[in-house]
Amino acid sequence: MRVSDFDFELPPEAIALRPASPRDSAKLLVVHPEGFEDRVFRDLPGLLRPGDVLVFNNTRVIPAALSGKRIGRGGTTPNISALLHLRLDGRRWKAFVRPAKKLLPGDRLLFSRQNNELEAVVEEKGEAGEVRLAFAAEGVALDAAIAAAGEVPLPPYIASKRGVDGRDREDYQTIYADRAGAVAAPTAGLHFTSDLIKTLQDTDITLEYVTLHVGAGTFLPVKAEDTADHRMHSEWGEVTADVCTRLKAARTRGGRIVAVGTTSLRLLEASGLEPFSGTTDIFITPGYRFRAVDLLITNFHLPKSTLFMLVSAFSGLERMRAAYAHAIAGGYRFYSYGDSSLLFPAA
Repeated sequence: MRVSDFDFELPPEAIALRPASPRDSAKLLVVHPEGFEDRVFRDLPGLLRPGDVLVFNNTRVIPAALSGKRIGRGGTTPNISALLHLRLDGRRWKAFVRPAKKLLPGDRLLFSRQNNELEAVVEEKGEAGEVRLAFAAEGVALDAAIAAAGEVPLPPYIASKRGVDGRDREDYQTIYADRAGAVAAPTAGLHFTSDLIKTLQDTDITLEYVTLHVGAGTFLPVKAEDTADHRMHSEWGEVTADVCTRLKAARTRGGRIVAVGTTSLRLLEASGLEPFSGTTDIFITPGYRFRAVDLLITNFHLPKSTLFMLVSAFSGLERMRAAYAHAIAGGYRFYSYGDSSLLFPAA
């Protein structure tokens, strides 16, 4: 399909710069096959059925945005910024760097923040500013060094309008975040509060957890003119055998699998409800046949993004174009800190 098919007019002021407070006070647009319903996110328990299963992504965002200098070559020390996006092993990460033209394999980098320093070597350069970094620290020590030297990597459409501050370390994290490794939050989950989760459990709705460490590739624009020419970056994920068993049993009893966010959906679809541990670069566009997910909770996405392509595949392109027009007219807030939607599949 043409990428231009997924374009629409989004007023800049529709992009939320801060989350709703409290979190579950955000607007919720319910997109049924037969129409739209304006609700509030805390209404969610009444919109689901006893026996349904919510599947959350329990990844935890790390401060993956690093700033520093190239050292030890040519007598100059140009400034370098790096955004980690895929852990390779205990010492090595793939990262997007700027300016990549200033770097060669073998270059040493020194990242710093508030007297915390972290050193790395460029092992390999790839395309579009991607490099492979080998850090001096390893394992738990590297995790601690990244946490000290890094910043929360807010999406560019937010970061370009305001700086990162102390509130973002809490705001840009789900309350159930557990397994560190993501460089972007699974933002559909930002709307859940402890009280809302208790209400869901009290109404016989089950909660399950999978892990997909969201990478910086989720921020990248689609530069191809045809969706067939776009390459998704890989992200590491895991669905355990126990979770698969319980999800299949719930479906057998008539329960629906409700993915909390596109990250949960992509991982469940990549796994096919079978145990999975590894990387996935699944790219979902209209024409895809869903096999693992029955409903989707997700925020509002940007024009021509892979995520708007995914929701269009799930609920139908024309219905989602109409839903987004309804949301813009109704003052819904878009993107990572914005409002939410509950999507039913296309008929």
